[in-house]
Amino acid sequence: MKKLGAALLTTLLVAAPLAQAKLSVNVGLINVNPSDTASALDQDKGAGLVADSNTQLGITFDYQYTDNIVFELIAATPFSHDVSGSGNLTGVGAIGGVHLASVKHLPPTFVAQYHFLEPNAKFRPFIGAGLNYTVFFDEEASSTLKTVLGTDDVKVELDSSFGVALQAGFNYSINEKWALHGMVSKMDINTDASVYANGAKVLTSDVELDPVVAMLGVKYKF
Repeated sequence: MKKLGAALLTTLLVAAPLAQAKLSVNVGLINVNPSDTASALDQDKGAGLVADSNTQLGITFDYQYTDNIVFELIAATPFSHDVSGSGNLTGVGAIGGVHLASVKHLPPTFVAQYHFLEPNAKFRPFIGAGLNYTVFFDEEASSTLKTVLGTDDVKVELDSSFGVALQAGFNYSINEKWALHGMVSKMDINTDASVYANGAKVLTSDVELDPVVAMLGVKYKF
């Protein structure tokens, strides 16, 4: 089976003339909406973490390999999320909706797409699948979390994440150069979060963001 798959891929690469490849760029608003299911704290399963959604400028680059196969790189300006509590934290009480930390991240994603209908069709839907790599930075503990932990020396760290991405979308041609572009992706983004107080690790959680990522913008074909 592996040899057959490799043979089919090799045939595809050889059969598609590079001279027919076309480049395009999509620019618009892109929203990352994490799962609303709270990720439990390892030390206290009665309490959890939830991240809010955020919208940024999205930029995606398309490489049209054949009439139906397109490779896309999804990029954006850094996303910023507020992390809030959920449930009840032992010794503290209800922390639902309480702002605990802020974090930024970049989730570059590479997908292979299959575009339906004829190449000259005005409306062309597509589906795709690929890989996502998310790096977190600028993690900051809130004043509330510092108060709960009884110190100003509080650090929050989130590990980088690597996972799959599934996608569906469309392009609607306006003219030879311009089109409307829309897509929705489901991304597997899981990270290990750690909170340190006075240098000691006090809280940990396997945070499952698993966001829905949606973009609407314009496409320019080179």
